[in-house]
Formats: sequence, C-alpha cells, structure tokens
Amino acid sequence: MRSEGERPAFYALPPGGWRDYVTLLHPPYTLWHLSYVVIGACTVPDVNLGYLAWSVLAFFGAVGLGAHALDELNGRPLGTAIPSPVLVSIAVVGLTSAVVLGIYGVVLVSSWMLAFIFLGAFIAIAYNLEWFHGAFHSDLWFALGWGAFPALTGSFAQTGRLMWAGVLAAAACAMLSAAQRVLSTPVRRLRRNAVAIEGRAVYDDGTDEPLDNAWLRGTPERTLRLLSLAVPLFAAAMLASAVARR
Repeated sequence: MRSEGERPAFYALPPGGWRDYVTLLHPPYTLWHLSYVVIGACTVPDVNLGYLAWSVLAFFGAVGLGAHALDELNGRPLGTAIPSPVLVSIAVVGLTSAVVLGIYGVVLVSSWMLAFIFLGAFIAIAYNLEWFHGAFHSDLWFALGWGAFPALTGSFAQTGRLMWAGVLAAAACAMLSAAQRVLSTPVRRLRRNAVAIEGRAVYDDGTDEPLDNAWLRGTPERTLRLLSLAVPLFAAAMLASAVARR
C-alpha cells in the first residue's frame, strides 16, 4: 500500500486521463529495452536499416504496448484508471502487430523467425500474467526475455543467422537487464508497498541522518535513471557507427 501522493515509479505522471497512458508505456524502460534490439542489429557487418526499423516497431508493440498493458491488467501496479477492456484491447493490438511484423520478417528473412515470434509472444504473456504460478515471472526470465531476447532477435532479423557477435551482445544485454531487476525490485517495493520505515545512520564524525523511504531508494533509483539514458545513447552510438560504414 503506497503512502498518499507517492508515485508508483519515478517516471509515473500524476494520475488521470492521458497521463495514465503515458505512464503505462514505462517510457524510459521501453526505450531502454528497444535499445537492445538496436544493439543486437548493429553487431552485423552491414545493417539493413529497414529490417531494423521493423524489428524495433515489432518490439514496441510487444513490449511497449502488449506486455505493459498485461502487466497493468494483472494487479494494477501503476494504479492507473484505464478500464480493463481498454487494457485488453491495447495488449491485443500490440501483440498482434508484433506477430504480423514477425510474419513479415519470415517472408523477408527466414522461416526460423517463426520460433522468435512464438517465444516472444509466449514470454510477454506468461511473464506479465504470471502463468504457471509465476514460474516465468522471475529475475532469470526478465534477464532473458527483456534483455537477451530483443538483442538476439535484432541480430537474427538482419541476416537470418545466429552470429557470435549477436550471441555475445545478447549475453551482455541479459546482464544489463539482470542489473536493472536487482535495482528496480527493492525500489518498486519501497514505492508501492512500504507503509512505515524507521531508522537512522550515525557516522564517525558525529553526524546522523534519517533512513527514510526516499533515502533508501535514492541510490538505486538514480542508477536506474542514468542507465535508462546510457543504454539508449550506447545504442545510438552503435547505430551511428553502422550508418557511417555504409
């Protein structure tokens, strides 16, 4: 239970109206995870910008719209007032658009894209709706599904082949997503569930300070803010380098 006036996330806008829909997108995190698609795609020698654009658009539908709508439908963690039928519609449109773009990728790139389509849709639904008693709603599956999978898909969608550079990029993105999860889980719990915190830090110079909610989440939340900027900037640098090589 949140204290009155406490936002459910550092990027959450004041509740109500159109602001709920912006908050639903999780803007910094969506951009962060779409950056993994770019990073994976830029591991190939000659980046096809059209294929990359389709890949990013597909993941925006799957993650930015579909997964986040399902997550809000499952327990209202962001506390939005978006009607449940609207959330279902957003999820269906987002996931369907991702599948359609994936099938287009099958035609353009490889029939093996079907495996990526199936796995991506399954992870988005199973993770956010906590299927199988939450077996897929874990740190491991977040790292794999929200980190490794976008990067590996972005790389594979370029050539229709798995390449070592793409696999290594996927591993790196998995580690970044694991770090995100380590930081965000306690922050999220403090913001959304903490009702009382008591404590004080006393230092060897005689000073002290209260250990309140804001103090406890301050460092991990600032780190998340910086990472949500650093990863897209790194992806932009890789994309700029790829374009310069053309």
